[in-house]
Amino acid sequence: MHSSLRRVISVLIFILSVFASVSTLSAQSNSGIVSGTVTDPIGAVLPGAVVSISNPVSGYSRSMVTDSGGHFQFTNLPLNSYHLTATAKGFASVAQDAHVTSSIPQTLTIAMKVEGSSTTVTVEAEDLVSNDPTAHTNIDRNLFNRLPLESQSSSLSSLVTLASPGVAADSNGLFHGLGDHASNSFSVDGQPITDQQSKVFSNQIPSNAIQSIEAIPGAPPAEYGGKTSLIINVTTRSGQGSTTPHGSVTASYGSFGSATGGFDLAYGGKNWGNFIEIDGLNSGRFLDGPEFSVFHDKGNEINFFDRVDRSFTPNDSIHLNLNYTRSWFQTPNTFDNLNVMNVVSGGSSSNPVFDNVGNTDQRAKIETYDIAPLYTHLIGTNAIFNFGGFVRRDAFNYYPSNNPLADLGPIQNQTITQNRTLLNAGVRSDYSILTGRHNIKIGGLYQQTFLRERDQIGLINSTSNSPCVDATGTPLPGFTDPSQCAAAGAFSNGAADGGTFNPILLPYDLTRGGSNYNYFGHTDVKELALYIQDQIKAGNWLFNVGIRGDIYNGLTIARQAEPRVGVSYTVKPTGTVLRVSYARTLESPFNENLVLSSEGCANAVLSQLINCTPGVSNVVTPGYRNEFHAGLQQGFGKNFVIGGDYLWKYTHSAFDFSILGNTPIFFPIDWHNSKIQGFVIHADLPNYHNFSAFVSMGSVGARFFPPQSAGAGATVGQSGYPFRIDHDEKFNQTTHVQYQIPGKRSPWVGFNWRYDSGLNAASTPCYNVTDPNSHCQAASTTLNGQPAIDLSRFTADQEFEAGLACNGVKATPTTPLPTICLASQLTSGLLSIPAPGTENDDKNPSRVRPRSLFDASVGDDNLFGGDKYRWSLRLTAVNITNKVALYNFLSTFSGTHYVTPRAMTAEVGFHF
Repeated sequence: MHSSLRRVISVLIFILSVFASVSTLSAQSNSGIVSGTVTDPIGAVLPGAVVSISNPVSGYSRSMVTDSGGHFQFTNLPLNSYHLTATAKGFASVAQDAHVTSSIPQTLTIAMKVEGSSTTVTVEAEDLVSNDPTAHTNIDRNLFNRLPLESQSSSLSSLVTLASPGVAADSNGLFHGLGDHASNSFSVDGQPITDQQSKVFSNQIPSNAIQSIEAIPGAPPAEYGGKTSLIINVTTRSGQGSTTPHGSVTASYGSFGSATGGFDLAYGGKNWGNFIEIDGLNSGRFLDGPEFSVFHDKGNEINFFDRVDRSFTPNDSIHLNLNYTRSWFQTPNTFDNLNVMNVVSGGSSSNPVFDNVGNTDQRAKIETYDIAPLYTHLIGTNAIFNFGGFVRRDAFNYYPSNNPLADLGPIQNQTITQNRTLLNAGVRSDYSILTGRHNIKIGGLYQQTFLRERDQIGLINSTSNSPCVDATGTPLPGFTDPSQCAAAGAFSNGAADGGTFNPILLPYDLTRGGSNYNYFGHTDVKELALYIQDQIKAGNWLFNVGIRGDIYNGLTIARQAEPRVGVSYTVKPTGTVLRVSYARTLESPFNENLVLSSEGCANAVLSQLINCTPGVSNVVTPGYRNEFHAGLQQGFGKNFVIGGDYLWKYTHSAFDFSILGNTPIFFPIDWHNSKIQGFVIHADLPNYHNFSAFVSMGSVGARFFPPQSAGAGATVGQSGYPFRIDHDEKFNQTTHVQYQIPGKRSPWVGFNWRYDSGLNAASTPCYNVTDPNSHCQAASTTLNGQPAIDLSRFTADQEFEAGLACNGVKATPTTPLPTICLASQLTSGLLSIPAPGTENDDKNPSRVRPRSLFDASVGDDNLFGGDKYRWSLRLTAVNITNKVALYNFLSTFSGTHYVTPRAMTAEVGFHF
């Protein structure tokens, strides 16, 4: 083990052992506690009263009975505003509000009234809005348990995509928050996770372990850093206070042979609790494939999550999260990956022998574990101290086909084996105090990320580094030296003759008897952050002010002072909140393949194998951003609330990814700068006659500006003009409607409508010969003097994937369109092709066609009306119209992927 990591872990274990020996209320840095006493009209304690706490917008709801001393306590509350209601036989119900804005516990006294003198607080418009200057969306599991999700293997990503405004949906669990490529961070019970969480990078925390989610698309407060376009605060489930064991056992089966099984159990007492969750998935469609037909797409995963809470004294507690996930999956094939033809013998001769080398069979395995302890100490009644640590490790293994030559495809000239590990260890601490109008939080974070990247890469295309060419200049297979060409009637392709043959690659050309190039890259990324923030309440005004300092020390060094400020004003008579905010942020680079991407283009061998853009060989460096938001939130009575923001983001050194062939191996890249602006809107109908609904929508434009300043693989932006990145989307929205049929044993029904106007698709064939900021120029030609498009760079299957047709005749996986098609006759059912002469990579880019996807679910949470034991049944249909649509097409950044075909799932559960 690395000596630095040993030191971090040793310090962490020592400090926690000291705390444990002292002996430890279980609050966390992103959850709170509300406790108190219920009394009768004369002040005597009232045991047996029922106290309920709820938030009508997020759907959070819990109840408990006061003990013999009239006490109640709600722990693990997501930071939010709540209604408390107390009822007791012979007394009128009483309610009051509790605003949980920090982890400092709140203590209340609820005095019951004599029956007939109720002081119940009703929900009004001002109770539905939040006066926080930073926009956020809260969702509790009572709501998201009934959402039909489009991805079983990335359920958390699907949930965030559906519920958060301004999020562009992408394949394989990727989601792009507010115009940036996956620049999202998770805070799981306060533990920061800024590494990628889609299913081709890492394994996510299982959604069944989550109690609630808060998504923050606004300018982030000072406590957040790293990747801040979208922050997802996750509060996990706890067993504390569950004096009798309760849990569930579920199983499901559905389309593509997808089967799941899960078990969870919560048990505890006043001072301790444990929640454990285990689930597994096996599916014939694990990833989003490049064909609508599903083949070579099997995958499975298993999740284990355990949360332990222990209070040792009224002021001291320890909380521990343990998580392990393993996933294995195939890389989906295209029809072009079947029966691959490649060199089988004589590769160094003038007449190599080609034959069928089988189907492409690339696979991957990811193992993730996470250990995160936290110590909490309450100081008096208005201050709290948290100290914790974490160790999280992702191990990514990628395996080529058993015959590496079978990895050859239209977009892949290399075979690669990868063993990559990302070990993130750190300590964090914060101190919060409530004093007068001020809610102050001071904190710090030190983390060290150990990156280890082992790659074996070989060339498998016999013509991509040819020593010889024919009379037309076409590269020839075979040969190992330009001096052999003349004897075979061919011509030299050597550098001395103006050719492209690179002798450095010859030892790594598997078609000519070579072997893989072995690469090992490593670095330790050290990050230190300190911050202070204050939430100041002044009448109807609320001010969030703070400053953060980040020091990043990896392959490069960056330092940044980051002021953050937000202001809101509440108009109470109308239930209106007006807000503005600003944040300066340091955006840290993606860690996945960071070393290879930063060093590869300066390596004589790798620069040829990973498709480096000419002139790019610099280290991927942190970016700097100025972000502005202005918005409002409006409540209407007790049944409807809507909020929205307009945003501007200006980033120097803006990040994206590029992809290696038909693999899930991505390289982080750096562009000179980006400009992003747009709007987001979220509306909620909490409950109206058993109906509930929400709508999330957004329009966020993402303009990127060359040159590419660092990183491997990208080839766009060579014109030097600004362009729309592939996650740019004009508009998207999600509408979710849910209805609970009245009655004790009645079912519920849920329905989703997701509309996406289409991501940018820069590989779309089009015609334009006049605009220098158009990718169409290379394929623009004429036919009989009329504008036409040259389709020679596409295979028949790629034309089929794009839904292309020429003069009404559609391409098939084996039958291509005519090489030259009139621009007026080229159409597509899956891509939006700009009219001839109008395509512009910035102002009018090619896009995926707009799509509407409809999902539905119906279920009964208590089939037989049991009290202690319940059976549940749920039926879910995803893409119920079986819409054929693309996420993207031949994207430099993400490849080609289709949306999920219609999928039906039935789930049965036993709950106790």
